[in-house]
Amino acid sequence: MWALRRASNPLKSQGFGLGTARACCSRLEVLCGCVDNEAVILASPRAVSDGRLPLLRFYHQPHDCSNFFGGRRGLSSQAGAESGGEEDDLEEGFSELETPATDGAVQKSMTEDEKEYGLISESELSGDHDDIENDLELSETETEASRKTTPSKRKFSKLFKAIMDAPDISIHSTLTKYAEEGNDLSRAEISLAMANLRTRRMYGKALQLSEWLETNKKLDFIERDYASCLDLIAKLRGLQKAESYIQKIPESFRGEVVYRTLLANCVAGNNVKKAEEVFNRMKDKGFPVTSFACNQLLILYKRLDKKKVADVLLLMEKENVNLTQFSYKILIDIKGQSNDLTGMDQVVETMKSEGIEPDSSTQAILAKHYVSGGRKEKAEAMLKEMEGDNLKEHRWTCRLLLPLYAELGKADEVARIWKLCESNPWLDVCMAAIEAWGKLNKVEEAEAVFKRMSKTWKKLSTKHYTALLKVYADHKMLTKGKDLVKEMAESGCHIGPLTWDALVKLHVEGGEVEKADSILLKAQQQNKFKPMFSSYMLIMDQYAKRGDIHSTEKIFHRMRQVGYVARFKQFQTLVQAYINAKTPAYGIRDRMRADNVFPNKALAAQVAQVDAFRKTAVSELLD
Repeated sequence: MWALRRASNPLKSQGFGLGTARACCSRLEVLCGCVDNEAVILASPRAVSDGRLPLLRFYHQPHDCSNFFGGRRGLSSQAGAESGGEEDDLEEGFSELETPATDGAVQKSMTEDEKEYGLISESELSGDHDDIENDLELSETETEASRKTTPSKRKFSKLFKAIMDAPDISIHSTLTKYAEEGNDLSRAEISLAMANLRTRRMYGKALQLSEWLETNKKLDFIERDYASCLDLIAKLRGLQKAESYIQKIPESFRGEVVYRTLLANCVAGNNVKKAEEVFNRMKDKGFPVTSFACNQLLILYKRLDKKKVADVLLLMEKENVNLTQFSYKILIDIKGQSNDLTGMDQVVETMKSEGIEPDSSTQAILAKHYVSGGRKEKAEAMLKEMEGDNLKEHRWTCRLLLPLYAELGKADEVARIWKLCESNPWLDVCMAAIEAWGKLNKVEEAEAVFKRMSKTWKKLSTKHYTALLKVYADHKMLTKGKDLVKEMAESGCHIGPLTWDALVKLHVEGGEVEKADSILLKAQQQNKFKPMFSSYMLIMDQYAKRGDIHSTEKIFHRMRQVGYVARFKQFQTLVQAYINAKTPAYGIRDRMRADNVFPNKALAAQVAQVDAFRKTAVSELLD
């Protein structure tokens, strides 16, 4: 596994006598790389002695953050530290515990009930986003076998249908009636219903079902059932309520699965401090360090502080925890995001040397980065490899292939793959086709796919409408977008964070920023669901471009109100607003320090431009 550490030490010429610690850092370089081409110096080789976090302490050279704040940089529990790179949405979860294992042959047709309720393949259980970035961050429990399973493979759930048909928001009376009529309430039936509710992101109904089962003792709860309820509470009511629920779980069931579920939700919320705290608590309780827990930290640090990836890898080595397929996906994506395609290929070679062959989602991640890195021939070769000799036998890869061929501008390839699927489409493939045609600026073709979906499935969910809504937003088709939202409401679709996000983008692209702001404010005031991080940032970016400090600060404050901790990207946009307004940003350094956000070179340069006490050649002459 640790052949990944082959690399020359960039610090060797600097003569730092850090002994073994420096050698470890050197060997990890092929995985972690450097941020902004700055050297990362390992300062404390003893920090992993007990396997706790914070693990290692990093300082930058030549850029010194201590000079930025007039003090010394803290340790690795600093929430919100960011090394640049892409921001991830906050809507993703990683502990979908009820996913039933599936194997066997693919059925050729779907039942009428499945068509009515639009049941979706298990590959969609972990989120609403179908892009390759989010495909990386699917639940670790998802296997290649589950991705190969068609929507029709899952049996229809009578319990799920009863919940869907419930006339009220509260489903308790419906569940009581269902039980009194002697209907099936076996563990298999409950798991199936729960999986379908999670598929549709109906977390509120899923939590009601879980709480009803527990209160009425209709199911003998085991640890995984408690963990599932914990996961739903964290998603809907926040981490504090989730931690309180743990105290209500019988001591004998407060095991590793419960705490790793809490850890996964800390990661989903990008809460660095709480995630590290939970990880350390698991260590204190004597739970073994698992690849799942380490992978959660890798996901977190991939988003917020790539320098800390080395900490996790050192810990995995110390605890003899092997890198999994999922671990390698994260590391490959880190390399790809930093445009280190050579390093990315090295990670793949090491992965293969460990006996792990890239699966289709890993290949898709590679192809995405080849496209963005300008290696289009290599990307196309990867896509052909994903297809195999007979695409009909690898049909589950079509949802990955369609948007990637679109990125390459290959309209003929998109048409070829869609034609293969069109006669008996799957929902996730339809959504991928809509996305692909949208990228190719072929809106009519995207609409035709949506029309095909509407005919095949009698009742579509919010995420299916949102796929077309995003196309309209990208092409500034405001009227069509509004009509589609009305159609969604008339069909009984839940209007939530995904739809709000698409509406915000629709109005922003149409030049109606204030209207987008108004929509988001109304959504926030409903206080049922938290709008997506990206929704706020879309509006905040527009205000910053105008140099509208008041409105930019207003969005910054509203994000804090709904529970989003201050992050690198928010401060970057806020400072840019002051730059564009040509106005000093008094106290901005103190604000960043208070939120534990530490700048890279680019942000430090931005802050210097709005420093009220900045010395210039002219000011020095006048002084």
